[in-house]
Amino acid sequence: TRTATASLRLARRGVLSKSNGHIGRGFASTMRAVVVHETGDAGALTVEKEYAVPKISDGQVLVKNSFAGINFIDTYHRKGLYPRDLPFIGGQEGGGVVAETTPAAEAAGISVGDRVAYSVFGSYAEYTAVPAAKILPVPDGVGVDVATSCVVQGMTAHYLVTDAHAQLIKPGEWMLIHGVGGGTCQWAAQMAKLRGYKVIGTCSKGKEGVARALGCDELIVLDEAEGASYEDYESVDVVKRVMEVTDGVGCKAVIDGIGLSTVDISIGSLARRGIFVSFGNASGAVPAFPVLRLIGKSAFVTRPKLLDYTVDRAELLSRAEEIFGWLKEGKLNVSVDTTFPLDEAPEGHKYLESGASKGKVLYEI
Repeated sequence: TRTATASLRLARRGVLSKSNGHIGRGFASTMRAVVVHETGDAGALTVEKEYAVPKISDGQVLVKNSFAGINFIDTYHRKGLYPRDLPFIGGQEGGGVVAETTPAAEAAGISVGDRVAYSVFGSYAEYTAVPAAKILPVPDGVGVDVATSCVVQGMTAHYLVTDAHAQLIKPGEWMLIHGVGGGTCQWAAQMAKLRGYKVIGTCSKGKEGVARALGCDELIVLDEAEGASYEDYESVDVVKRVMEVTDGVGCKAVIDGIGLSTVDISIGSLARRGIFVSFGNASGAVPAFPVLRLIGKSAFVTRPKLLDYTVDRAELLSRAEEIFGWLKEGKLNVSVDTTFPLDEAPEGHKYLESGASKGKVLYEI
């Protein structure tokens, strides 16, 4: 049978075992995992060392994680801003090696030993059960750490600059991207240039060196916001500078992951029939505002999320293939800022939220 054949393949690869204290799978029955039992600050991340290794069902694979990405959305889950059922294993971005497969997964071309990356809940752990449809094969020439960095931040940046603006911006027109000194918008600035847009980026003085290497056509450098993960948007009149750079026209698209501190700037920086793309809340959630506010320039607004721009495997792979292609061609540079051991999970969140990072922050597992 297919199941028997798959089991034979696993046994030949040393994945199935009935000895040495294992549970018929070639690895221990428990693992380390970072669990949130109650929402709160970084101290809510609890490292558990005897958490059960997930069992997989047909159509899934088990990934032995080498890295897990630390993203702002993880902090929103931890705080309860984006509610999840408690308790839960943190994270939603990982990469490593396939440790176990199922017949349906093997039929999809996934094998034990494959280097992969993925985005599903529960990546802050030694093992994660992942639907085969969510698996991204990591090509030769791309490190697993870089591939892990790509899955949430890279894919988010890709949909932001390719599709979230609903094609209301054309090559040669201006795009404003906030916070290009770190994280997702480092990717977005580079990808926007690859798509042919003229880019204005904002960054803090402490991240100016990183930001200038991205190729933005104009960089607006702001003071640091002490103790925050974003810049002081009151230190410079950003709207005035945008209008100077664009000869009074404004930007056809604004990519804004800052939120509360930049909403007025973003709307004020728009060109006629431009679009405000609000995708994050680094400074707090964007408050409700009357739609009539958009009438001055017949503007548009959208609040997108990655899942709606990777609706099936074909779209997921299409985005990943373009990103990995740019990486291999040297057109896209990814900076892994810092890695933390999984056992220091709270420190990883604290570092990200401090605003100190100048690139991707990962857990090494």
